Amino acid sequence: MFQRKIYSKLMEWKQESDGKTALLIEGPRRVGKSTVVEEFARKEYKSYILIDFSKASKEVRELFDDISNLDYVFLRLQLIYGADLHERNSVIIFDEVQLCPMARQAIKHLVKDHRYDYIETGSLISIKKNIKDILIPSEERKINMYPMDYEEFLWAIGDNSTSKLLAEVFEKRMSVGEAAHRKLMRDFRLYMLVGGMPQAVHAYIETNNFRKVDEEKRDILKLYEDDFKKIDTTGRISMLFDAIPGQLNTNASRYQVSSVLSGERAGTILELIADMVDSKTVQIAYHANDPNVGLANAKDLRKFKLFLADTGLLITLVFKDKDFTENIIYEKLLSDKLGVNLGYVYKNVVAQILVANGHALYYDTFLNETTKHNYEIDFLLSKKNKICPLEVKSSGYQTHKSLDAFSEKYPDRILDKYLVYTKDLKKDSDIIMIPVYMLPFMK
Repeated sequence: MFQRKIYSKLMEWKQESDGKTALLIEGPRRVGKSTVVEEFARKEYKSYILIDFSKASKEVRELFDDISNLDYVFLRLQLIYGADLHERNSVIIFDEVQLCPMARQAIKHLVKDHRYDYIETGSLISIKKNIKDILIPSEERKINMYPMDYEEFLWAIGDNSTSKLLAEVFEKRMSVGEAAHRKLMRDFRLYMLVGGMPQAVHAYIETNNFRKVDEEKRDILKLYEDDFKKIDTTGRISMLFDAIPGQLNTNASRYQVSSVLSGERAGTILELIADMVDSKTVQIAYHANDPNVGLANAKDLRKFKLFLADTGLLITLVFKDKDFTENIIYEKLLSDKLGVNLGYVYKNVVAQILVANGHALYYDTFLNETTKHNYEIDFLLSKKNKICPLEVKSSGYQTHKSLDAFSEKYPDRILDKYLVYTKDLKKDSDIIMIPVYMLPFMK
């Protein structure tokens, strides 16, 4: 059981809701939802029942077909699971609730009954075929669970001091010095390689062997592939997913759907893209056609980029053509000596960090009318009544032509400007140049 930040959100829900809402935790497969919820139930309640609908019996499932007599439902659950329920001091967990739509529909009445608390977990929870025949309860509070962030990863490997230091130096806009910077970059590259999926992190801690880590990540990717086949038997979602590293590597202004699915365009597969996003296995960045405060108003649904929700999985997906990713590749990536352009990997981890910090993803491409040169801002953040452009570099290059051109085009719309790169923190005029390992602490 790793220390996860979502635990505090569970505590907030329990204290604030007092049983008036159920909590629905959404996230990709193997992100640790079931583990943290059961740990929470064990520590914070007198008793609990965990119903895992991926293996629940027919008898359990059928209990939710008729909930007119809740006394009978609770009695049967206590007998089946061998647990006593205590009014206002027990929680019932619906694990993988999307596999039993009637249980999710029952939440409305269970919450109204108010005897117990309810937590739901689910993957692919929003896929239409899982909810089309039920009434979605308004008594749900939804929160997302993401792969372990950098701070959680540091905690997992026994480092409880670095994150506090980085939060402080970023707040004060301080550099850390050359020697400390080299170590911090190596540590962050380790996080990028292992990723934030608990199985992979556990394998790294237990074996210190990248091959074992890679095996765990391949197992997770196989699970995702199986899920995609269930919701799209044509295989198109799998093709779109597998092509993400290649699409990012081309550095194109958008995901080129036609190069993956012959004859298709972004506008014709919006439902497939929505299913991928709902699965929580990917993050989507939309082009902002007229970037300004309220970026959602400028969103172009047909112009987007896709990132993997976990950068460690992206690394493994890059080398999917081999049966395993050799340790030597991981070692070279760790030391930053692999002779390939890894700019897209850094952009993926930046996307992952921004989403975990509560940001929706937007970017912008534009033509400078004077120079006739195309520029791209990798990410746009909305703060206060302004926007903050963010440019990502996988090296120590300190040029920022895109930021300069964007500033020239929208001088009155910008609050702060950031360059995320691989050197120590510094300022260049009004641009804050941030080492990528400090980005998680930019709130």
